[in-house]
Amino acid sequence: MSTNGNPAVTDDGRQRLLIIDDDKKLCRLTKDYLEPMGYAVELAHTGPEGAERALEETWAAVVLDVMLPGLDGFEVLKRIRAKSNVPVLMLTSRGEEPDRIVGLEMGADDYLPKTFSPRELLARLRAVTRRAAHAASTPESDAEAELVVGALRINAGARVAVLDDQPLDLTPVEFDLLHSLARAPTTSSAS
Repeated sequence: MSTNGNPAVTDDGRQRLLIIDDDKKLCRLTKDYLEPMGYAVELAHTGPEGAERALEETWAAVVLDVMLPGLDGFEVLKRIRAKSNVPVLMLTSRGEEPDRIVGLEMGADDYLPKTFSPRELLARLRAVTRRAAHAASTPESDAEAELVVGALRINAGARVAVLDDQPLDLTPVEFDLLHSLARAPTTSSAS
C-alpha cells in the first residue's frame, strides 16, 4: 500500500511492476535484475491469476507472457484493456510477426521476444512508463474522459469502446476513426 499519493509507486519510490509468466525461473531472474533498478516486482504464474491481479491493483506496468496456463496472454490483455490503460509489454517466445501484430493491435504497448537482454527489457519498460506518465500529465476534459453516444461509450484514455456493455474489438486505426466520428458535431436538417 502506498501513502505517497500514487498507488503505482511504493512508499520508497519504486514503480510497481507485475510480471505474468509461468516460467518461474525467468520471473525470478527478471525480478532480481529489475528490483535494484527501481521496480517493486510482483509475480503471477497463470492467466486467471494475472488478469485478476492486474485489474485489482494499480501498477506502473505489466509484463505479460502470451503462453500461459488457464488463459492465454491475448485473453488476459483483452480483459486488462476492457478496464485499464496500464502499460503492457508482451514478453513471449512466440516472436513471429503475426503474433506481434495481434498483440499490438489488441492494445499492447510493446512486444519483446523471450530471448531479450535484461537491459533491453529495462529500456522498454522505462519507455512505456514514461509515455504513460506523459499521457497522464496531459489532462483531458471530462467530456474527453468518456464519450457517450447512445449505447456507445468510448474511453479515449484507455482506448476502449463499449457498445451495449460489450467491449468492441477494434484495431488502433478503427478506434481512432470511431472516436473521431463520435466526437464530430452532428448536424440535423430542419424539415
